Amino acid sequence: MGEPESSGEDFWPFASIEPEPHVPDHNAGFATRREARTAERRGPRRGRGSRASASTPEVTTTPASAAQADPTVPSAPLPPAPSVAEELPPYAGPSRTAPRKPVTAPPARPASSTKPARRSRGAGRTVATMLVVPALVGTLALPAYALVPGDSGFATSDRFNQSQAEAQDVIVSDLAAAASVSRDGYAAVTAGELEQVRLAEQRAAWEAQAAAARAAGGYSVVAEQAEGDDYPWWNQTPNDYGGGLSPLGYYYRECVDFVAWRMNRDAGSTAAPWRWVWANLASGSAYRWESEWRNHGWVVSSEPVTGAVAWFPYNHVAYVQSVGDGTVVLEEYNWNSDHSYHTRTIAWGDAIYLYPPK
Repeated sequence: MGEPESSGEDFWPFASIEPEPHVPDHNAGFATRREARTAERRGPRRGRGSRASASTPEVTTTPASAAQADPTVPSAPLPPAPSVAEELPPYAGPSRTAPRKPVTAPPARPASSTKPARRSRGAGRTVATMLVVPALVGTLALPAYALVPGDSGFATSDRFNQSQAEAQDVIVSDLAAAASVSRDGYAAVTAGELEQVRLAEQRAAWEAQAAAARAAGGYSVVAEQAEGDDYPWWNQTPNDYGGGLSPLGYYYRECVDFVAWRMNRDAGSTAAPWRWVWANLASGSAYRWESEWRNHGWVVSSEPVTGAVAWFPYNHVAYVQSVGDGTVVLEEYNWNSDHSYHTRTIAWGDAIYLYPPK
C-alpha cells in the first residue's frame, strides 16, 4: 500500500488516511513506524496557527526486529521520516486564537558609555584648574614668593627682603616728632547752628563798636536834617548821652524808634494818638522783634516788600525803601552807632522781612 507524497509547499489538508485494523502485537508497548509517521503528520493539525518547529513532538522509533515481526507490514523499504528539525510551511487557514502583537524588545544598551568618560575627563580638568589657578595667583600677588630672575623655582625675593631691611632704618627728624596736630574746634555741627554762631559774632562786633563810640563820647551832632530823613526827633539827645524816650516809647534816634515812626507814617498816624507804640508793636530791643511779629501772627518772610521791616539777628532793624532785582534799599538810624540817618543797599538774603502789621 503506497504512502501519499507531500506537495512540498503545503501539506494541509492531508488526504484522509484510513486507520489500519488493530493487530495484536506482542510488543504492545512500542509504536510501529507507520504509527510514528501518522503521529508526526497529525501533530500540526492539533496545533493550528503555530509553527511546527515549536510544537513538533519527539518521535520514538521502534527497532527493526519489531517491524519485521508484524505480518501486516510490507517488507518494502519506506522513505525516511522527516526530521523534527525540518521547517514546515505555516498553515494558511483561520486561527482560533487572536493574533498577538509582535513585541519588540528594546535595543540592548552597550555595556560601556561615553558619558562617564566625559565626566571623568571634565572632573580631571576641574581639579587641575583648581590647583593651577591658586598657584598662579599666589606667584603673582605675593611678593615674598614672586619669581626672581636668575633664581630657580619659587624662591623668596631678595629685593623684598632688602626693602624690609631698609624700612627698619628710617630716621625721623626731631622736629617732625615734636610737631603737634591741631584741629579746629566747632561746637556747631549743622548749617543752622553755624548760621547762629555767625550772627552772634556779628552782634558781638557791633556791640563792641557801639561801646567804643560811647566811651569816646562821640556821636553825630546833626546841624540839619539829612535829605530823605523825615524822622521828627532827628536832633534829640540819644539815650547813651542822657536822652530819654520818644512819644512812641523807644529811645530817641535808635533804629527801633525810627522804624516805629515809619510804621505810623505808613498807617496815616503822624501825631498823637499814635497807631503803633512800644506796647502794641514790639516791646524790647530790636533783637526781639522777629519773635514779637510771630507772636502777633504777622507775616515773617524771606522775600522783601516795600514798607516792610528788615530784621537782622544781631540786634538791628531797618525800613525797606524799595526792592530791586535781588537787592534791597534800606533806610535806617544808628547803623554804625552814630545815631544818624543812613541809606544802604543789601542783597535779599541778608535779612529777614517783617511785613507791615495790620
